[in-house]
Amino acid sequence: MKRIIRITVTALAVLAFAGVAIAAEETGHGGAAGGHHYDWTNFILRVVNFVIVAGIIWYFAGGKIKDFLKTRRYNIENELSELDKRKEDAAKRLSDVEKSIANMEEERKKILDDYRAQGEALKASIIEHAEKSAEQIKDMAKATAETESRMAVESIREQLGEMVAEATQKVLEERLTKEEHQKLIDKYLTKVVLN
Repeated sequence: MKRIIRITVTALAVLAFAGVAIAAEETGHGGAAGGHHYDWTNFILRVVNFVIVAGIIWYFAGGKIKDFLKTRRYNIENELSELDKRKEDAAKRLSDVEKSIANMEEERKKILDDYRAQGEALKASIIEHAEKSAEQIKDMAKATAETESRMAVESIREQLGEMVAEATQKVLEERLTKEEHQKLIDKYLTKVVLN
C-alpha cells in the first residue's frame, strides 16, 4: 500500500512539474502581456483523470502486474544464477582441457616409454628363446655326433676284427696243424666266455 501511495505521489509531482513547465512555456511565448493564460482547471482535471485511470488499472491489474513482475524477476534471477553456474562449469572444463593439453606431452612420452620397455622385454624373450633353442640343437647335434661316432667306431672295429680274423685264419691255416688249430680255438673261446 505504501508503494501505491509513493507511485501516486511521484506521478502527481511529475504532472505538476509538467504543468508548471507548460505554463512557463506559454508565458515565455506570449507572456502575460499577450493574453495567453494557461487553464489550470483543465490541467488539474487531467491530472485527476490520470490518477483515477491509473488507480483503476492498478486496482484490477495491480496484483497481476506485481505477480508478472515478481515472476519475471524470479526468472531473471534464476537465469543469471544458471548462467553463473554454466560460466563456472565452462571455466572448470577449460581448466581441465588446459591441464590435459599440458600433460599431453608427458602422457605421450610415458606411452612411448611403455612401448619401448615392452619391445625390449619381447626382444629379450625372443633372444632367450632362440638361445635355448640353439643350445638344444647343439646338444642334439652333439649327442647325434657321439652316437654316429660310436656306431662308426663299432663298425670299424667289426670290420677290423673280421679282417684280423680272416688274416689270422689264413696265417694259421698255413702254419698250424689241425690239432694246434683246435687248441687255439678252444683257448680263445675260453677267453671270450670269461670276459
